[in-house]
Amino acid sequence: MVRWGLAVDLRGCVGCQTCTMACKLDNATPPKVMWRNVRDIEVGTYPAVTRFFLPVQCMHCANPPCMEVCPTKATWRREDGVVQIDYKKCMGCGFCVLACPYDARWLVKEQTGYFEGSSPVPRSSRPLGVATKCDLCVDRIDLGMGDGKKPGASPDSTPVCVNSCPAKALVFGDLEDPDSELSTIVRARNATQLRPEMGTNPSVFYVW
Repeated sequence: MVRWGLAVDLRGCVGCQTCTMACKLDNATPPKVMWRNVRDIEVGTYPAVTRFFLPVQCMHCANPPCMEVCPTKATWRREDGVVQIDYKKCMGCGFCVLACPYDARWLVKEQTGYFEGSSPVPRSSRPLGVATKCDLCVDRIDLGMGDGKKPGASPDSTPVCVNSCPAKALVFGDLEDPDSELSTIVRARNATQLRPEMGTNPSVFYVW
């Protein structure tokens, strides 16, 4: 069985937001909606303050709370671990937005422009009034695998955020394959998940 996931090396992330913009361009998300964003974090007390950057997205949890609260079963999890939204079933109630412990879901009800008074930005085929989020570029994964390409190794079959990172701080692969680069990093570098106390078992791991 396959379980797609990501490793984020926080030692390499420089907070450039290139992955954020690559995601926006590839998925045609509207203003203020960032399926992936890099948070600027400061810890400590002056003058002993440490700053680091934390990329956050849908974690494609093994136990996604967003799926449990969805009254129409619009949120579902594929066998390969990718959490998806069926826009035909979503009624825009926003329960999943509230249930996500990572603030990684968005509900857009109207078209807007990037600047005051500007024309609305053309959207993708997604309807208005539905929940949206990172889908791990599942279309690229599926198309690539259909052409015999290996996700994580072939750029054509790898999420755009991974391809765009200039610092190579992102690694994509199969968490169930013990020999994959991703699994090796998770083991060797003692990578951790965000908010493990929630019991969600995310597919995104961080190297601190």
